[in-house]
Amino acid sequence: MAANEAAADGQTLRVVDSSLMMKVFYVFAALALLSVAISLGGKWLGRSIAMAGYTDDTTQHEIVIGNDVITVPANVIRFDRARRDGIASRLDLYFRYPEMDGYSPATRDDFNDAGGRRNIVFLSFEERMMSRDMSGRFEPIYKSLIQQPGKPGPDGTTLYDFTEKSGYLNEVLAVAPRPGQTPFVARCLSGPSARDSLAPCERDVHVGANLSLSYRFPRELLANWQALDAAITAETGSILKTAR
Repeated sequence: MAANEAAADGQTLRVVDSSLMMKVFYVFAALALLSVAISLGGKWLGRSIAMAGYTDDTTQHEIVIGNDVITVPANVIRFDRARRDGIASRLDLYFRYPEMDGYSPATRDDFNDAGGRRNIVFLSFEERMMSRDMSGRFEPIYKSLIQQPGKPGPDGTTLYDFTEKSGYLNEVLAVAPRPGQTPFVARCLSGPSARDSLAPCERDVHVGANLSLSYRFPRELLANWQALDAAITAETGSILKTAR
């Protein structure tokens, strides 16, 4: 009787030990998996924070707006949610000027405005809302909203203050003649707001089948507006395909 009970107790202990060891094994396995997950998650989060919304991914994406197709790498698309193929109502890009390239580890300082660098231009594509672009609006609209005479600006531009009733507070209009074309026209912030902005000047042009391209740029680039406008035109021509 005692021998049977001892044998039963021994068998019970072996079952308990086996069960306990399995539980310990599962606990350590779970802890190991959790440690790996935390490590990988930490690396991903650390990279995400370091990138600050940028990406150095150069995968090409095709974005369709109306009858126009824009093909660009992910690293020139400003917002993460837009870094995909498909249909959109608007697309926001940014480029380093004059290289007209996107974010990468080598261009990090430029995109972060390190050391006061001001060489990033911002482009926005969307369907046209107005029949005329900014140059086309100078004669019928802007000319009646500015104060004459203007002041000489960089690279042959003339800078005009807006009238108080124009609605364009703390802005100036930069205008430069272009032989055989409508004038170059851009609006720029003035005063303290201009100093705090990375790209206080803005110009819009008609492109593609039915798109309006607005591009914003540092005021310093007014001194090189002809080369800037040519670079924007060339880049747009390379990334924009209009359906026939």
